[in-house]
Amino acid sequence: MIAELIAKFGTWRDVADRARTTIGKDAGEGEPSSEWKRRMLLCEHSPIRVISLTIRMRDLLSWVSVHFVRHKYGVEHFVSTQRTDRTGVDRNELSQSELVRHEMQLNPQAIIAISRKRLCRCASPETQAAWRAVIMEVSKTEPELAAACVPDCIYRGHCYEYKSCGYHHTSTFQAQLEDYRRGINV
Repeated sequence: MIAELIAKFGTWRDVADRARTTIGKDAGEGEPSSEWKRRMLLCEHSPIRVISLTIRMRDLLSWVSVHFVRHKYGVEHFVSTQRTDRTGVDRNELSQSELVRHEMQLNPQAIIAISRKRLCRCASPETQAAWRAVIMEVSKTEPELAAACVPDCIYRGHCYEYKSCGYHHTSTFQAQLEDYRRGINV
């Protein structure tokens, strides 16, 4: 599976200016700092939704694609068809392991939300791997966003799954949680 960032709309200056509007200030100048971006992403205020990324996943297992289309807030999905009249292949003969192209246009809020479920160790290993590839691609241009993408146990500070994997009882979990919370409300 290959993930590619194929488009980005909006800038961090746009995010900062929308945030300034909410506190009654005029637009500012320059690129916001990395720490400001991180804090805006972690507090998840509405201005972060000004940015939109378009991600393409190629050669994605069809059944893994189905996991991603379950997410519907802040994201639009575009998945290659398996319709017989479009492909000339009887879709009844296709397996769930057929490879599809899956594109998503989504905002940072949606990326964080999807990460909470798809980076969880209770998610299928194939889905985890696909989403990690997406986050690695995002990290190339949006490192602060990639750093805000964590499994739900880190996001919430404890596991709330019906059948926990037990990761939240490990020292590795504690270290990751401390890193995630670094500098917040100090």
